[in-house]
Amino acid sequence: MRSILSRWLMAATVAGSALVLAQPAAPHAMPASAYIVQSHGTQSAVRIVTGVGGRITHDLPIIHGVSAMLTPAQATRLLDLFADSSVRTQWGSTWSGMARSPVTTQRQSTSSGDAVRNDAVRNGVVPNQDARVEIGADRLGAQGFDGSGVTVAVLDTGVASSWIQAIQNTGYSKQLVTYSADGSRFEDYSGHGSHVATIIGNPVRSINGQPLGLAPMVTVIAVKAFDGNGSSTYASVLSGLNWIFNNRATYNIRVLNLSFAAKPQSFYWNDPIDQAVMSLWQAGVVVVASAGNWGPKAQTIGVPGNVPYIITVGAMTDNYTPANPLNYRLTSFSSTGPTFEGFVKPEILAPGGHIIGTMDGNTALIAQQHPAFQLHIDNLYIMSGTSQAAAVVSGAVALMLQADPSLTPDTVKCRLMSSARPAVDTQGQLAYSVFQQGAGEINVYDAVYSQSTGCANAGLNIASDLAGTAHFGGPARQAADGSYYVVDQNGSPINQQGYLWNNGYLWNSGYLWNSGYLWNNGYLWNSGYLWNNGYLWNNGYLWNASFTPSAASASAINMWVNQE
Repeated sequence: MRSILSRWLMAATVAGSALVLAQPAAPHAMPASAYIVQSHGTQSAVRIVTGVGGRITHDLPIIHGVSAMLTPAQATRLLDLFADSSVRTQWGSTWSGMARSPVTTQRQSTSSGDAVRNDAVRNGVVPNQDARVEIGADRLGAQGFDGSGVTVAVLDTGVASSWIQAIQNTGYSKQLVTYSADGSRFEDYSGHGSHVATIIGNPVRSINGQPLGLAPMVTVIAVKAFDGNGSSTYASVLSGLNWIFNNRATYNIRVLNLSFAAKPQSFYWNDPIDQAVMSLWQAGVVVVASAGNWGPKAQTIGVPGNVPYIITVGAMTDNYTPANPLNYRLTSFSSTGPTFEGFVKPEILAPGGHIIGTMDGNTALIAQQHPAFQLHIDNLYIMSGTSQAAAVVSGAVALMLQADPSLTPDTVKCRLMSSARPAVDTQGQLAYSVFQQGAGEINVYDAVYSQSTGCANAGLNIASDLAGTAHFGGPARQAADGSYYVVDQNGSPINQQGYLWNNGYLWNSGYLWNSGYLWNNGYLWNSGYLWNNGYLWNNGYLWNASFTPSAASASAINMWVNQE
């Protein structure tokens, strides 16, 4: 396998873990930057980096590489070293964080927030309870399904120590495991990770007797890779994914929730985080990722939701009328497909509007910035986003795996899709395209009792993808008017925007990559790989180092969208 040098110029300081081989810096030396170096194995990458005097910060066996600090001179030596061996080189822009839930930086107004909160209290509406009922989790709960025996890892901002203490004080026989991938103190200074984790697995019951979590008795493994502002680096995220990969058997990790999204900077098979996610899926971990909150524009699916194999989740809302499904709708912020490789995403929708979760009001930045969205019970907050929708699905998957631990990730995905319910209008026609809603909103009760198999990831080969011997494109195409449609194996358009109910989900399939994809919005998919956001990839994937992200780019993030 060819060695890979990926320069992502991480803005945050990388906290070292695993092997560290530091060398004294020369006087007046140029400052080092963080790189990701891949080879045919981690030890090979270590030898390559240390051979030029670089410093290893993270061992990353999950992607056959390391993260390292290199000076410009050391990076140049590596480039020269690789130049004679047809090495693929990726140079990256400054990248200080992953856009987790958010595209708006405006603070929620107190008046509108209080109206939502007061309505919730006055009407007795606890949004998360409506989500449980809406997807059928309450019916499974009545049958004894609570996620027991299943472990869900949540890679995020951590979980609040107050919630951990509350679980311990209540006497629940629930396991919690914490790990800090960035080396910092384990505490959730954001609130995002706590909110997501408690949507999945909070055993505390509300006044109506229902647990607040979708799968209240799952074992939660909270991996902290993001700081209080929701920022991280590729090194920290990869370190967290690597830890999950290495400890999946120890803790029986069956589900991984990734409620973050970064704007793609490469094809999915070149992105290191996407590669790590594929390795976890191949190893038997069901990976659930948020689609992103950059909708409703097409081609806004983020990393790692752009990985074709995994389950990518968009968000819908009950529109504050839980008793009237006719008023349910897709949220305005939910990202829309297809991906740049032509895959239909998201695969499914889940409740992601005004969802209830826990965070510590004393330490969480989100709680301090949006106090109006605290409910009448301490430390319960309402948030919206595809992050919350992904958490609902992760809880649902835990219930499926409790019911049948033998399910593979592909079968879990197939059954969620085959039992989902697409939104239709009053004439019975699709209310949203397949690129907006995939197969529709999940119904976990039906998914648990589904017998469907073989309807997910047809035509794909994850082993070949990871080995670099074959890559895949999806069935999406673009018409002359700029709209997108789906084709079958013969290249013929599929009616109903991709739904063939009696022949399975042909849109959830892949084909060997064809370099002739051409979209009319600036993405020329043939030799040259010209992207319209400033990246010029040519002659070995050389990134345009002169590109500097603006304050509006994915490097400037927050964790809030308007409630819907």
